[in-house]
Amino acid sequence: MPIRTAIWQVGIEPKQLAESLLAKEQLLEEMILAAPQLLSDEWMLIGRQEDTGFGGRIDLLAIAPDASLVLIELKRDRTPREVVAQALDYAGWVDKLRAEDIAAIYGRFAPGRSLAQDFRERFGQNLDEQTLNQSHQIIILAGSLDPSTERIVSYLSDREIPINVLCFQVFTHGEGQLLSRAWLLDPAHTQVSAAAITDGPAEPWNGEFYCNYGHFEGTRSWSDAVQYGFICAGGGAWYTRTLQLLKPGDRVWVKAPGYGFVGVARVVGHSQTSETFKVNTPSGERPVLQVATGGKYHSEEDPERREHFVPVRWLQTVPLDRAVDEVGLFGSTHSVCKPTTPKWRHTVERLKKEFPDYNK
Repeated sequence: MPIRTAIWQVGIEPKQLAESLLAKEQLLEEMILAAPQLLSDEWMLIGRQEDTGFGGRIDLLAIAPDASLVLIELKRDRTPREVVAQALDYAGWVDKLRAEDIAAIYGRFAPGRSLAQDFRERFGQNLDEQTLNQSHQIIILAGSLDPSTERIVSYLSDREIPINVLCFQVFTHGEGQLLSRAWLLDPAHTQVSAAAITDGPAEPWNGEFYCNYGHFEGTRSWSDAVQYGFICAGGGAWYTRTLQLLKPGDRVWVKAPGYGFVGVARVVGHSQTSETFKVNTPSGERPVLQVATGGKYHSEEDPERREHFVPVRWLQTVPLDRAVDEVGLFGSTHSVCKPTTPKWRHTVERLKKEFPDYNK
């Protein structure tokens, strides 16, 4: 069903706000440039009106925390088939961008600034050229969503094409205007689809999950994870929503960035926030943040940024100084993903030799 929003003014006699239009379509793009969180607080804008070289210009280009790209197209006055077809056409151009191309795009978008430095300041981690543009998402911005567009986008998404629609509506409020937004599809599904697109040819997923456990001094502790049986992530929905992929019985191979693969586990429960997650101790169940003192984790009141935990039964672990790290092993900055690259199959086969208790 096409997405429509109604807004009512609160009062004894509620009054429905009338829909209106922006003074000019360009205004939405200008608003996003001024406040990128209108799109997402998980992305950093890096390009605008970039020439694709074959008769078109992309409206906006962003980068996500995992160094994947986000192609953003405004519907404007185009028909549904035109805008989806053009977005897919532009995605083919985005897919071929090299690191130097992306740096040049940012140089035109933010003259005199460094993409690597701004990425580090924005996301708190270095921009790894090896992971840059390994995948991408396609986001269509629309003032209204017709059944045809919904069918096309849903069809593509069901087949793991990372595409979504963000619908904006404008309402009159006194002498001003209000803006609302709604996603057609769960952004988590789009993110997971993008994470499955990796370098090299794709192959059927082998059923083994990958986990990126960010052990950072003072923030998150590998020793805590081993002692209390969990993996975790926090700091924003981008990092926590993929934890929802894990279900009891799944096997997950865990890598600590900067070290290597440090363990393999069976999932025994679903993702929970730090507010509700408890672990077993000699004195009974305790809230995780009361006993996991090796790190501070994310304990913010904002549920979007709060740390999320998944309980696991460790099959085998090693200390950080004995982590398995070799050239050719798979890596990703997603908290959890289902890789579909031959490199992941090779990685799991190699890790089974280093972690012989993987199937106990």
